[in-house]
Amino acid sequence: MSTNAPSTAVTLTLAHSADADDVFMWWPITGKVDPASPERVLSPAVLDTHGIRFISVPEDISKLNQRAVAVGDLDITAVSFATLPRIWDRYAPTVCGSSFGDDWGPKLVRQGQRPEITLESIRSAAADGRRYRLAIPGRGTTAWACLCSVLGSAESFEIVETPFDQIVGKVAAGIADLGLLIHESQLTFQNAGLAALMDLGVEFKRRHGLPLPLGSNAVRRDLDSRFGAGTLQRVVDLLDASIRFALAHRAESLEYARTFSPLKDDATLDRYITLYVNKYTVDARPDGVKAARIMLGAAADLGVVPRIEMFEMLDPTR
Repeated sequence: MSTNAPSTAVTLTLAHSADADDVFMWWPITGKVDPASPERVLSPAVLDTHGIRFISVPEDISKLNQRAVAVGDLDITAVSFATLPRIWDRYAPTVCGSSFGDDWGPKLVRQGQRPEITLESIRSAAADGRRYRLAIPGRGTTAWACLCSVLGSAESFEIVETPFDQIVGKVAAGIADLGLLIHESQLTFQNAGLAALMDLGVEFKRRHGLPLPLGSNAVRRDLDSRFGAGTLQRVVDLLDASIRFALAHRAESLEYARTFSPLKDDATLDRYITLYVNKYTVDARPDGVKAARIMLGAAADLGVVPRIEMFEMLDPTR
């Protein structure tokens, strides 16, 4: 990693999903923050960030997607891969820090006592002009873009945009017929009496033999012009170092991640982190980059996202 420090102190916002896997990765450079009051740093960064201060900004991923599109003020932010085409002129994704579902992914679920709802009934309803109510974590999420590409349509449902941690409850209560699950609820939905119709990661792997791109880490392209030449590369290098340090100190990372997660038992939390912080999180090359090109291309064909002519990701110095 480059060790050249900027000529003046630099403070950057590092926004991430307010869940276990993201805080697992970034605490070595942001420090450990209070989940109830993220502006309160409980313990400082443990890595030498060479004059760059990273401020943790935990937030719902759908809100981060919307903020990146509408405002674009955050220096580093988690966004869904499906949001990247809308912010491509302002943000560049990094090969480190992304989430990929390797033979697993977002799940389309229904109430267990409604076996009449099937993939075929969904397709038939859409063809007849009827629509099931579907709770999704946001139209900017990769889960939604991938579901559209799998079904071959973006018009199959009456959409209910819902915070990701409330989708299970809406389906269980009958407020929505179906739910599209991300994050921890993918492991716990059966506890609420729900049943899965499809795992999008499994379907993507079956079709393409590649992991499904989910959440991306993106950095403002103008860091060099704002803070001096080389700043962008230093930031990418520090992001890479943070993830590697967190994995090398897994027990401490898990203990901190637990404070942001509803998964309190060790085995389930460890399984969740293993799923979300995997080899593609450390380095998306080459299969993750290829998968992103395929997924975003299919979504663009349906008109769900704008088309990116040349999809690339920033590399750390190694």
